Parts: sequence; structure tokens; C-alpha cells
Amino acid sequence: MIKTDVVIIGAGPVGLFAVHQLGIKGLKAVVVDNLDKVGGQCIELYPDKPIYDIPAVPECTGKELTDKLLEQIKPFKTTFFLNERVEEVKEEGNNWVVKTNNNNQFNAPNILIAGGVGSFEPRKLTTKGAEKFENKSIFYSVKNKDDFKNKNISIFGGGDSALDWALELSKFSKITLVHRRNEFRGAPHTLNEIKKLEEQKKISIKTPCQLDKIEGEDKIKSISIKYEDGKIENITTDFILSFFGLVMKLGPIAEWGLNMDKKTISVNPKNFETNKKGIFATGDICSYPGKLKLILSGFHEVALASVECFKRARPNEKYRFEFTTSSKTIQDRLGKK
Repeated sequence: MIKTDVVIIGAGPVGLFAVHQLGIKGLKAVVVDNLDKVGGQCIELYPDKPIYDIPAVPECTGKELTDKLLEQIKPFKTTFFLNERVEEVKEEGNNWVVKTNNNNQFNAPNILIAGGVGSFEPRKLTTKGAEKFENKSIFYSVKNKDDFKNKNISIFGGGDSALDWALELSKFSKITLVHRRNEFRGAPHTLNEIKKLEEQKKISIKTPCQLDKIEGEDKIKSISIKYEDGKIENITTDFILSFFGLVMKLGPIAEWGLNMDKKTISVNPKNFETNKKGIFATGDICSYPGKLKLILSGFHEVALASVECFKRARPNEKYRFEFTTSSKTIQDRLGKK
């Protein structure tokens, strides 16, 4: 049994910043995540995609944000339990006992859920033979855009991910953008840029049609798309990138007796505590009046939740708010001299 002050579920940006906010208050945390790496959706879905809404950072990628957050929490020497999922949560006195699928057990007065939208996986192509090309010629996310240089790429989807990657990869590859409808759902600015590139013949747009057939042995050589009128077109293709969204799965969290609002957890916006004392929900997984699903909103939420965590973990101590610029205690915890 591992004793700690807080068990954080989720190693995305909000979970990482929670480590910092708890750490400067002198609280110890462990982090559990069912992915095999730290960074959550930022790393899993868009490590190279620019993020523009982090205060004082005009632009950064998901990977850059994750790296900076990891650097920020280095002084706290946090233990991460990756490739691991919380299966069971049980109340024991004023504490919670948390069990994982790898048989690790934690005892803590606080649980902070920062699990984004829960476990997720991409909606996969259902075309015959698609499965054998996965992670070779068919991908549902882009880990390293350099892998796709100077290639023929067919991108499927009509949302922001499909459009953003079409723009980005068109800088050095031939792009065919395929969507089942004539209308795209992306941001107006992105759509305007796509249309400009189409006029310059840097991007080829095929609508309304769907993937019909994949040709190739070990790797894809070409694909066939089928239009609504029945017409078939063959396209030379090295890679397929498919962005049909994600299948969201809350997993065991849905069985913990928390107040659920569809696929999110209702919280008290004063401290982001759920209906269970000592269990907090922050980031995309929580809901309350006026909620905005932004990373910066999650940062605010863990800052307030960490105060309540302190009160539960240190019931005999009075919480004193201190500015990081003037508190010698906080500076010592951060290793500043």
C-alpha cells in the first residue's frame, strides 16, 4: 500500500499542473494514467499541432507544453504509474483506497480526477483490409510529421484535425482531402486557407465520397473512393490519415457513484469537489455552470482544488495563501535560492 496526499488520475496538462499546485503547498502526489506516456491528448492526438491559448506563450505544440510542465514539476520528484488504470475506489475512514489493474494500491485523503474525457480511442476505418495496414500505412494520429515528408497522403475527415493536418503536411507532401459531405466543420480561417491551397493545386479535395477499397500488400499503393453518384476514382496513396473523431469511454469512473452529467462529472465550482468528499474532478471531464473546455480553465480548476486537498490532507494545519514571489517556503520547495 502506497500512502500519499493525493492520487491524480490523468497525466495530461491539467494533471501535470495539479502536481505543481499541490507540490508548492507541500503535498505529495502520485499520478496514474492508462496511456503509455505522459501528456494525455496533447501527446496522443496532436504533439506537433500548435496551441495558442496558453497564457504568456504565444504558440507551442502539445509536446512542448508537456515538456515544459514536466520541467516545472521536477522538484517534486513525482512517481508516475503509466499503462495503468484505476479499477476500484473504496472509502476507508477519512481516506480513499485506490486499486489499479496492475494490483497497485494507494491510500490517500484525496483523489483528483484530471482524466480529460476519460479513456479514448479513434474511430477506425471499417473498409475491408484496413486493419492490416494500421501503424504501417494507416494512422489515426500524427506522432512525428517528418515521417510523412514527400509522400502521397490521403486524409479522411471533415473536422479541425483533418483540415489542420492537411494544411501542415501540404508544406512538403501531396495531399488529397476526402470527406463524405461537401461541407467541412473546421474553423473559417482554416477553410479559407484550404481553399487557397486547392486553387494553387497544392491540395486536392474530393467530396462527397467515402473510402471504398485499399490496394497493396505490406504497404498501401493506392485507394479507391466512391462518390454518392456511384462513380469510383483511384488515387495513388502512400499513407492514409483518418480523423473521424474519438470513441470516449469513462471506464470504471462511471461506477464510482459520482454525480454524472452525460459523460462528465458534476462538481462544486468553488473547489471542484464531486458529491463524494475528497474526490475532485478537473479539466474536460468536469462540468459546472459556465464551464469552458480549455486547458487554461483546467489550470484554474486544479489551483482551487489543491487548496481543499490541503485542508483534507493537513486537517490540523491552517492553510495560508502565499504569493510564490515572496514565500521563502514555496521557493525552497521549488529548489530556488
